[in-house]
Amino acid sequence: MWELTKSFTFEAAHALAHTTLGEASQEIHGHSFRAEVTVRGTPDPTTGMVVDFGLLTQRLGEIQAMLDHKFLNKIEAIGLPTLENLSRFIYERVRSIGHVTKVSVHRDSCRETCTYFGPQG
Repeated sequence: MWELTKSFTFEAAHALAHTTLGEASQEIHGHSFRAEVTVRGTPDPTTGMVVDFGLLTQRLGEIQAMLDHKFLNKIEAIGLPTLENLSRFIYERVRSIGHVTKVSVHRDSCRETCTYFGPQG
């Protein structure tokens, strides 16, 4: 069994009400985000690949374009733009590329990460 991970970065703004951070969180502010997508599987006997990195790169580029330099509160499909919802949003858009086992979204400057493992049950 193999796991492959590919990442991308994006810069985006958001505002979050109802946190203990108060006004600092409620005002529009931005972060540098890093997302990692992990795919697990056995290499295809013909191609020798778990997933075609070209296809994965293309899909992640499409997702990056949706998020980069955007106000995340305006993207309805995310819901409240928390790390939890961002990781789920990315997972839902990349899961058809292969057996995606997890999506992690990092805010390195805040030393924060959230990992989504897909629907359970």
